[in-house]
Amino acid sequence: TGDLVAGGAAEQTERVIANIKAVLKSAGTSLDNVVKATVFLKDLNDFGKMNEVYAKHFPADNAPARSTIQVARLPKDSLVEIEVVAVVP
Repeated sequence: TGDLVAGGAAEQTERVIANIKAVLKSAGTSLDNVVKATVFLKDLNDFGKMNEVYAKHFPADNAPARSTIQVARLPKDSLVEIEVVAVVP
């Protein structure tokens, strides 16, 4: 819908990952094939909340390389943005 989900960094991370799953599925791949993720946070103090959700979807035994960066501002004043690179088998 383009609307931000209500709540904080955890809720936004869940929505971002759900959106990523949908895009990957339409491309014929999945989270299992993500090789690199870049997480952009408006506030690094939200790292723990984001990471708790992130870890549910990217288990440590198969987690992609990841960078996390604090930024001054994100589109629509969101708190979390995640960019991924995935392999399409």
